[in-house]
Amino acid sequence: MNYRIMIIEDDDKIAGILADFVERYGYETIRVLDFSAIKEQFIQHKPDLVLLDINLPRFDGFYWCRQIRLVSNVPILFISARTGEMDQVMAIEHGGDDYIAKPFHLEVVLAKIKGALRRAYGEYSVPAEHRDLLELHGLTLDRTRNTLIWQDSQVELTHKECLLYDTMARRLGHIVSREQLLEALWDDVHFVDDNTLTVNVTRLRKKLEQLGIVEAVETVRGSGYRLNPSWAGRQP
Repeated sequence: MNYRIMIIEDDDKIAGILADFVERYGYETIRVLDFSAIKEQFIQHKPDLVLLDINLPRFDGFYWCRQIRLVSNVPILFISARTGEMDQVMAIEHGGDDYIAKPFHLEVVLAKIKGALRRAYGEYSVPAEHRDLLELHGLTLDRTRNTLIWQDSQVELTHKECLLYDTMARRLGHIVSREQLLEALWDDVHFVDDNTLTVNVTRLRKKLEQLGIVEAVETVRGSGYRLNPSWAGRQP
């Protein structure tokens, strides 16, 4: 497969070197030139992988990573001259899959690209017959691919959005406390606060609305949230 790689790098020389090198190995590249409309260009070109710098004009790479994650789960590899541990933590926290520090060896970049593509689409991806699916009244969560499928449409969820939906779906119609949801999102690396939960619930609602499903996630004031099967009975 001829994978398409989007390069989001404002240093023209570095962007050119990266593009020339990966194209030698059969990849198609798209170089972002308008750094004020990165999300729009991503949606237009539909790349299979993104190489993303942090220091960019107008908004930084962390911002654009979050914007991409609202619409896609493609692999995102940060490439940056910032080598601090917090920069690497923030890159992963904001949705990145890997972090490559400048100056870099092109062979290392290529190896990481190949590994990310294999995990996402190739020999290391999960075959359909082995996927972990949760189906509720025709709405299906694919846990292995972080996608929600309804009728002939699907949306991609971030990892946190997938955990939120999964936790509420297991108690369909019942209140799930904010504490339970915070515990579901928290892991040994990333701290999750109350505001992070609120933001991700809002994003999950928007993803469901993209499928035409409204009023499914109910806020129960003072208690938590409840997933109501508002889409039930609407199967074709």
